[in-house]
Amino acid sequence: MTSSLQAMRDLLAEDQRYKLDAYQFIRESLQYAHEHMIGELAEDASGEKTGPRHVTGQQLCEACRLYAIEQYGYLTKMVLGKWGIKSTSDFGDLVYNLIRIEQMRKSESDQREDFDDVYDFEDAFEPEFELTVKDKD
Repeated sequence: MTSSLQAMRDLLAEDQRYKLDAYQFIRESLQYAHEHMIGELAEDASGEKTGPRHVTGQQLCEACRLYAIEQYGYLTKMVLGKWGIKSTSDFGDLVYNLIRIEQMRKSESDQREDFDDVYDFEDAFEPEFELTVKDKD
């Protein structure tokens, strides 16, 4: 078994708050952020591509929100809850668990607290229904 796979198995055994799906969701949300929100590659002053752009905690939380709604629609809150995710703080715990086992990286300015209270799940994943009345003309 590869060391990264073993590290993930150990993490799941050590911190049982979250399902494997939750970690996969975080990875997919990071990819979503790069593809749909900030662009994939950073550039230096000369315009040379230097590597992946950095995603802040707040940006990743927003990417998680948008990606989850795109994938799960009105069931988003329930799906995330099944995986152990109930707040943006959980996104932070997931990310920092992945950083700890070297499956994600952080910048010097990143802090775990960057994920706290970014938005309220009740508001962020509340289904919005719009009723329209047809004219009788």
